Amino acid sequence: MSDEGSVGIAQASIVRDDEKLQERVEFIHRQNQTPALAEEYIEGREIYVGVIGNENLQAYTPWELVMNNLPEGAQNIATGKAKWDIEYQKRIGLATQPAKLDSQLIKEFQRLSKRIYRILGLSGYARIDYRFTQDGRMYVLEVNPNPQIAHNEDFADSAQHCGVKYRALLQKLMTLGMSYDPMR
Repeated sequence: MSDEGSVGIAQASIVRDDEKLQERVEFIHRQNQTPALAEEYIEGREIYVGVIGNENLQAYTPWELVMNNLPEGAQNIATGKAKWDIEYQKRIGLATQPAKLDSQLIKEFQRLSKRIYRILGLSGYARIDYRFTQDGRMYVLEVNPNPQIAHNEDFADSAQHCGVKYRALLQKLMTLGMSYDPMR
């Protein structure tokens, strides 16, 4: 893949049959001049968990993407427009916030995220994106080994919620990078 940030993802990306899938893939080829990636749509809450560390891992507070004013029939997906169009964000009530989960579920998201991080051999920091269904199932959507770390973005906000101020977060990332030994 050569694009990121939900390029090409729109409400029209959710299709229900092979004909519509073929149309959407052809659209992506024409629009973006790239291959298309298709995945099953999973109804549910979008939860992000930031993990930081090389050997000693810390998982931050699970963070949730919410859209409180979506139009009737629109799905809760992080479209390109939802990510990058500020006026659209205001209209749909887009916000990110600590996920409202019981303490046991928070621990489970954090435990699973650290386990995934280890299995994939990640270092420094990453963000694991999930769908959390109504019946309590967790689906990994993506593991992002280089998520946005800007001030007032999900990763930094989640760290702040855990008591790590932004400057300290950047310092920690620098220290982890400079002390990383790929031979370990």
